[in-house]
Amino acid sequence: MDTIRQVEIDEAGRLLVTPDSTRFPYIYREAMEVHWDDARGFLFAPKPREWSYLDWFRQILEAAKAQGGELRLSERTRWITVPDDVVAEMRAYGAKASSK
Repeated sequence: MDTIRQVEIDEAGRLLVTPDSTRFPYIYREAMEVHWDDARGFLFAPKPREWSYLDWFRQILEAAKAQGGELRLSERTRWITVPDDVVAEMRAYGAKASSK
């Protein structure tokens, strides 16, 4: 299990999720449209088209789990350019997933 250090929506509209220490160089093998930026150490999904940012957040966590890594939000997770309502949705989802 690893803590999510940062969640960001970048200037291109992509959702970026940065784990504290786990690396996912082979995440593309899951064929879930989730990718790994090795140079900067984050998982990312494309700009939402039909899915919401919450849907992509779930997808990133599921892809990480398929690669053997469980990612969790914490009180220290930084939120960068993520609207407050989306932060609330992701926190609620993270709390629900943690209780399973």
